[in-house]
Amino acid sequence: MGSAETGGILLTGGTGRLGTALRELLPELIAPSRAELDITDPSSVERAFAKYQPKVVVHAAAYTNVAGAEIEKALCWRVNVEGTRNLVRAALGYDPHFVHISTDYVFWGDVGGYREDDPVGPVRNYYALSKLVAEEMVRLLPCHLIIRTSFRPSPWPYPTAYTDLFTSQDYLEVIAPQIALALQNLHRIPYATLHIATERKSAYELALRTRPAVEPARRQEALVALPEDVSLDISRWRSLLSSWDSA
Repeated sequence: MGSAETGGILLTGGTGRLGTALRELLPELIAPSRAELDITDPSSVERAFAKYQPKVVVHAAAYTNVAGAEIEKALCWRVNVEGTRNLVRAALGYDPHFVHISTDYVFWGDVGGYREDDPVGPVRNYYALSKLVAEEMVRLLPCHLIIRTSFRPSPWPYPTAYTDLFTSQDYLEVIAPQIALALQNLHRIPYATLHIATERKSAYELALRTRPAVEPARRQEALVALPEDVSLDISRWRSLLSSWDSA
């Protein structure tokens, strides 16, 4: 997996929920503090790449407040789009395997069961727009993997959950180990896009697993436009897992 000094795996967003979980699962990850690696500052990014010369970059840093993004559009764009652009520009000079953590929200979300090569967009909200643009920037790199996923902290953090929003998201303790496994087997993934999630379910069904008293709610009550069914087809991921198990 590389050394802890140079030529290893550089992680952005190491203090976020996913970043923290990945660091626990993969202690060898290089996870600079924001003071050392501020993705919104091009010179900070360049210094970090020059110092660590990563062979793999895992870009987990993101603005993820979907409702907040409608109000803090400039901040959302600066982190998700400009931050990704800064990393991509730096990566062009080092040619790492660039792993970008994206979202199921890049799809319109009316039919569900989205495959990796299904058309993306149009988007429902500003957060989705920022993540879709970031994906397209990452695709400029010759060696990249875009992982679309979705997760929640456990227990379910809200008093209500939508009965009419269907998803493949799961709790962080379920998703993080799967992403860690993908990183450990990066050389065995022959794709540029991969969906890592679990089975289709309503947000309410997911919430009940860790918060039995959660109250049902409907999407129209949300402060932001949300999809009806943004579930992901994960057959590609399941096939990879099966092939690794039998190897």
